[in-house]
Amino acid sequence: MAEVKVKPEVPDPMDIENRIIELCHQFPHGITDQVIQNDMPHMEAQQRAMAINRLLSMGQLDLLRSNAGLLYRIKESQNASKMKGSDNQEKLVYQIIEDAGNKGIWSRDIRYKSNLPLTEINKILKNLESKKLIKAVKSVAASKKKVYMLYNLQPDRSVTGGAWYSDQDFESEFVEVLNQQCFKFLQSKAEAARESKQNPMIQRNSSFASSHEVWKYICELGISKVELSMEDIETILNTLIYDGKVEMTIIAAKEGTVGSVDGQMKLYRAVSPLIQPTGLVRTPCGLCPVFDDCHEGGEISPSNCIYMTEWLEF
Repeated sequence: MAEVKVKPEVPDPMDIENRIIELCHQFPHGITDQVIQNDMPHMEAQQRAMAINRLLSMGQLDLLRSNAGLLYRIKESQNASKMKGSDNQEKLVYQIIEDAGNKGIWSRDIRYKSNLPLTEINKILKNLESKKLIKAVKSVAASKKKVYMLYNLQPDRSVTGGAWYSDQDFESEFVEVLNQQCFKFLQSKAEAARESKQNPMIQRNSSFASSHEVWKYICELGISKVELSMEDIETILNTLIYDGKVEMTIIAAKEGTVGSVDGQMKLYRAVSPLIQPTGLVRTPCGLCPVFDDCHEGGEISPSNCIYMTEWLEF
């Protein structure tokens, strides 16, 4: 099946501004330019500066100075102006939802914290939704339940499942494609290092690639219809580490270096096993975390093991 390349779209300025506001809500004490850069590494400095300047001119952000440099913080009066004209019960529910952050909160928990009748809570929630102050989001953890959060917040990965879920369904094929492409990139780096014919230490060092390099390669391939972060790519790289195909090392990096976090950078390289694993280890039983609890007639048994069935079919 031919791969369909999707050309990355130029981010909308409003999307950038909304994301900066979300970050400010997640970090109430303020965020630095480095935090914004790490969250949106694909964003050009000029686009970032324009979005920040617009938010400052609109009075949505405060500019502060600290030991870490300039800080951007959401204006405290902004939330108060949104609830102008609301009664005390509505303000209470809004405050409870705001405190829940981007992980959201169930109506049952709102009822418990507010001590209000369920009918009254449902009425308030509908009213706040109509004003676009809050929104309801379906959680992958409980498909039949909705959590409520502020309207301008991006739901946490624990709620949406991140890039690996679409309409609450796990995209196993998409994950497998990313897994293969990340490994292919690291293999090409290792092969290029071997062909350089330099001394073994230089070959080894040049076979490493940062997570930012892998992320950039995946973005340029255009195989993803959703925007992937470096954290998403590192999740895929971790699965390759668990499979024994890749190894990781952490090195010190200068502050502000692309791909670095807190003065550290993760590097990855493809590796080949010294010996092939034995046949038993290749079976699901060889890596099963509940191997000791598995026995015929029990709740976990070989006869009803879905992993063994899949392995035999493969």
